[in-house]
Amino acid sequence: MRARGGLVVVGALLMAYGGWLLLSRQDPGQWLEVLVWLAAAIVAHDVVLSGLLIGVCLLGSRLLPSPWRAPATIALVVWGGLTVAAIPVLTRLGARADNPTLLDRPYVATWCVLSIIVALAVLAAGRVRARARADDPV
Repeated sequence: MRARGGLVVVGALLMAYGGWLLLSRQDPGQWLEVLVWLAAAIVAHDVVLSGLLIGVCLLGSRLLPSPWRAPATIALVVWGGLTVAAIPVLTRLGARADNPTLLDRPYVATWCVLSIIVALAVLAAGRVRARARADDPV
């Protein structure tokens, strides 16, 4: 319990520091833009992404056998976060013809390899859970 309390304190201090930086280094005219951006991010996450994730997980709970549900749900969260974080580089946002050193890595190939690793982890975990359930004498 002490560790959790300590993390709460550290998180609150970091948020206060971020708020102080925002208020001390931004023009007051930009504060409204920041609030709109934060509100849009909350709506996008809590309504769109979370709603979609919950819907897909509910569908998976109806279609997948019991041992495969948890690994598939975890993989969906990991793969979804990985994909959302990779959207800027996968779509090459910010690439410029006058600076070929920007976005010069094989981002699509890397995303594909990481997606395969997530899929293999689901397959391995699902097989282990299915085998453990089959061996359970209950």
